[in-house]
Amino acid sequence: MRLRLLAAALLAAALPIAAEAQDARRGAELAGQTCITCHGENGRSQMENIPSLAGQPADFITIQMILFREGIRQAPPMNDFAANMADQDIQDIAAFFASLPPGPPDDRSPRDDALFARGQAFIGPRHCATCHVADFGGRAQIPRVAAQREEFLAHTMREYRDGRRAGVDTQMNGAVVGLSDADIAAIAHYLAHLD
Repeated sequence: MRLRLLAAALLAAALPIAAEAQDARRGAELAGQTCITCHGENGRSQMENIPSLAGQPADFITIQMILFREGIRQAPPMNDFAANMADQDIQDIAAFFASLPPGPPDDRSPRDDALFARGQAFIGPRHCATCHVADFGGRAQIPRVAAQREEFLAHTMREYRDGRRAGVDTQMNGAVVGLSDADIAAIAHYLAHLD
């Protein structure tokens, strides 16, 4: 309960930040100093378990960076990178990554039609498009999951299922409850192969 209240307060605090002018050009300069090493120069990660940020909603990136900065979300080394980061720097970096065209990483695995179909079968009953929208491009504080790194998606869903990760609310924890590792792998494969 305490975490949900704190996350709600952070979300409320982040909304005025997101409403201020963002400078994607300045964000590109800041991202060039550290972010692109792992997340990719074009925002498409080529590193296992590191998410692609190209095309992510700026609000989503802003909120995640605040969660890292405040130590609410633990994901080393992100907490160290975000520590003491100014609000303007966060929103400019968010604007930069949001401005990049999304797409799959260069090292995306080949599509397995059976696994793709199995993953697709879970999407409707789990109401995934309710938050992530029909094309899974995300919106506002909800991340883009289409064309995301497959192993990152699977890892993240297992964390939500196992109660090791919580977002600003518990929607994701509930969405993946009861799924097996194989079910999650199928969903991750499906989402990773959407463009």
